[in-house]
Amino acid sequence: MESINRSAIELVDEALDFTDELGVEMTELDCGAVVLDFGVGVDGGVEAGLMLADIQTAGLATVYTQMDRIADAPIPYVELTTDHPPIALLCAQKAGWELDLGDFDGLGSGPARALVGEETDFERVGYYDEFDFAVLAVESVELPGDEIATYIAETAGVDPGSLFLPTYATGSTAGSVSMAARAAELAVFRLSELGYPPTEILTATGRAPVAPVSYNESVAMARTNDALAYGGEVYLQVREESTVFEEVPSSARKEYGVPFEEIFEEAGWDFYELPESVFAPAKVTIDVVDGDTYVVGETNEELLAESFGLQ
Repeated sequence: MESINRSAIELVDEALDFTDELGVEMTELDCGAVVLDFGVGVDGGVEAGLMLADIQTAGLATVYTQMDRIADAPIPYVELTTDHPPIALLCAQKAGWELDLGDFDGLGSGPARALVGEETDFERVGYYDEFDFAVLAVESVELPGDEIATYIAETAGVDPGSLFLPTYATGSTAGSVSMAARAAELAVFRLSELGYPPTEILTATGRAPVAPVSYNESVAMARTNDALAYGGEVYLQVREESTVFEEVPSSARKEYGVPFEEIFEEAGWDFYELPESVFAPAKVTIDVVDGDTYVVGETNEELLAESFGLQ
């Protein structure tokens, strides 16, 4: 497979060509890095969120919206399908790079992580990238400056002028949309953490509701995670049977049924203080090729309606 950063750069170029239509803004830092504001100082929109999800998965997934209902209220959902789950979801889309430097606090997702390759996901998948350009999506309430951009470039082994940083707040339309696109990623990650070889996962389709936007970042974090844990639905096609399938959905954890606002409050709103098992989709179908098909978990419309503030 060709470089996923090369694929992502093509999508970034497209976003740069349509900044007005997408409602995003581009800034070139003094160090030469390019920051694309998808939802920090701009409104962005649903199309911007879909483009962001495309960039995060390096173009290896099909992402689109559809309408459905929660407690009889029409709500948009985001659906994602990929035939390359290990690379598209674990090596690209996963938000696995903690960005904590000086006063800057953020979370990095996207293909630039594969240039670093220090997370266990890359060893499990057996994929590492080499390319002269890097794309890292940054989830933060502030836009990256020269210090953090230079740090990212040096860590990824590229020139700062070859770095592109699509950036968004969780509390933005693009943030809600791109988070809803993560249902399949969470299922694949859970299987991998449970010891199932991610390279045995052949295809993945997932969907989740788009959480109503709140400019309160704490509320936004809670709603977007509730959307996945209580409304996320995933279909996986895999090669081999396993005894761990029932442990994949969110219903398998002891915190199931507790809104994420309470879960985060108990952890002091520190994402990294939470066990990884809390981040899982609500319901999962696991189809073993030429074998059985397992359906595990359940959705919870009542909790979603309360979390979303549906009146």
